[in-house]
Amino acid sequence: MQHTRRIIDLSTPLYDGIRGLTTEPKTSIGVQGYNTTTLHLYSHTGTHMDAPKHFVEGSGTIDEVDLQACVGSAEVIDLTAIEPAGVMSVADVVPHAGRIEAGSRVLLRTDWCRHVNAEDFRTHMPRVSLELARWFVEREVALLGVEQPSVASVNPGDEQELGDVHRALLNGGVVIVEELCNLHELRQDRVHFVALPLRLQQGDGSPVRAIAIEE
Repeated sequence: MQHTRRIIDLSTPLYDGIRGLTTEPKTSIGVQGYNTTTLHLYSHTGTHMDAPKHFVEGSGTIDEVDLQACVGSAEVIDLTAIEPAGVMSVADVVPHAGRIEAGSRVLLRTDWCRHVNAEDFRTHMPRVSLELARWFVEREVALLGVEQPSVASVNPGDEQELGDVHRALLNGGVVIVEELCNLHELRQDRVHFVALPLRLQQGDGSPVRAIAIEE
């Protein structure tokens, strides 16, 4: 029997003018005979991966991320009941605890990617509690993926939360992938996941092309 493979793109589109990206033509077919473009790219634009260096001075860089964590089976956890600006807690994830073990890749589905062009995308996103971040570390989760632009609040005044949650995960060896999209298109709650960063020496993060593969 022939197996069918379905690939779902979990990456937000990048285009000139999106937060963190501007482009300008470098050459053209009409003049030089070929098209090229200069990209001015923020390291945490769109769907991206955080390196420990992002929040921990002197720690691991994006080119040192263990690629074993970036490719493999991933558990898709449905947390769509979380309200805007809500906090994802251990209690929300415990019903799925049997699927999460050492080395697991966990994708938290909130459908927040539907807000990507809305004014509340960064201001009212659901976020991971510090308690939950520590729970993932205790479970030795290899990778955590979220649909929000950050695992923690980026609102002014929430700098402590932002740093604490990131440091808990990054110091605990959890690879963070942020601003995933299209988890609502997945038909299975376990998929093959791929998200590879650019090999940026000394980088604090990198955009990724994230995909899910369903057999």
